[in-house]
Amino acid sequence: RNYFTGTVPTEVGLLNRLETFSLSSNRLKGAIPSQVGALVGLKILRLTYNRLTGMIPPQIENLVKLEELSLNRNVLSGTIPSEIENLNQLKTLSLSGNKLIGTISSKIGNLKQLKVLSYGHNFLNGTIPSQIGNLMELETLDLDSNQLKGPIPFQIWDLVLLKELSLTGNELTGSLPSQIENLNQLNSLSLEYNLLTGMIPTQLEKLTGLEYIYLYSNSLSGS
Repeated sequence: RNYFTGTVPTEVGLLNRLETFSLSSNRLKGAIPSQVGALVGLKILRLTYNRLTGMIPPQIENLVKLEELSLNRNVLSGTIPSEIENLNQLKTLSLSGNKLIGTISSKIGNLKQLKVLSYGHNFLNGTIPSQIGNLMELETLDLDSNQLKGPIPFQIWDLVLLKELSLTGNELTGSLPSQIENLNQLNSLSLEYNLLTGMIPTQLEKLTGLEYIYLYSNSLSGS
């Protein structure tokens, strides 16, 4: 942690051999400059825990080597740029804790190397796209505290490497299937504050690594 203030300088675009750009936990304000798109060798872009505003610049699509994009805990607004879904080297995509709106694109399924997908604590609406089921390397899926509706796509129950699944605080409907037993690496399951119905599947008992389970404030029955 430092206490840098001011804005991210546009001159950062001149650092064309940069592989890691991290200014997390400062007091930076203003927009992310479009010049970051010139950092074509960048593998890590980490600007978490600042006060950055404005939209995520679409020039980010130029960062074809990017493995981590972490912009969580800022005040970013607008929609999630579709250009992100072309960054097929991404392993971590964390945009949680902003003011992002719009839907989650079905093209998210293109990012097949993703291990962490975190869009929690935004204002995203629509449904969870079934194409998330293409992310077979995924270990963390955090979509909590948005305005998502509809059922949890059954493809999610095939993400056998998942360790953390957090869909808390949405308007998700439907029931929990017996296929939940496929998630045998799961450590944390957070589905509270939704509109889920039906029986709590007995197959949860087979998830022996589960340490945290939150299902309250739904209309589930059973124990």
